[in-house]
Amino acid sequence: MSVPAHLDSEAKEDLQAPSRVPDFCRIAPDVTLGANVTFFAFVNLYGCSIGDNSRIGAFVEVQKNASIGRNVKVSSHTFICEGVRIEDDVFIGHNVSFINDKYPRATSDGGGLQTEDDWTVISTVVKRGASIGTGSTILCGITVGESAIVGAGSVVTRDVPPNTIVAGNPARVLRTIVNAPEEK
Repeated sequence: MSVPAHLDSEAKEDLQAPSRVPDFCRIAPDVTLGANVTFFAFVNLYGCSIGDNSRIGAFVEVQKNASIGRNVKVSSHTFICEGVRIEDDVFIGHNVSFINDKYPRATSDGGGLQTEDDWTVISTVVKRGASIGTGSTILCGITVGESAIVGAGSVVTRDVPPNTIVAGNPARVLRTIVNAPEEK
């Protein structure tokens, strides 16, 4: 397994320990990892950053230019694409998909396969303390507010206000969270 070059020798030894990175994980050398990050098998990470004490479930992919904060739990079978920023203390349920292109196409106007030059990444932000339910799809260009909850199976097509519960397809506000956690 390739160990990221930016880590000091003690961190490299930790990363190589079987309890830290199970077999069948691909962690590219350009990944920035915080302390005590936990991985499960079949993880694919490249060009991203993951903060201290975060947990990355099995069958998760995190692409380049995506960032995951501290104390984040990303459950299995989740896809975090380029341009997604997940702040601290966030929960991401199983099989959550983020999208970074509003009008995806395989080919350019000229008929050839698209390259990175043929489209623009549209960013998405998940603010501190938010929770995204299992099987949700988060479209690009939106912000999920601080301490918001996205119900399982939702398709989020617009911003989610802080301290709000949304659900459905498209996701709609169900209610405000009355006893929302205080801001840190």
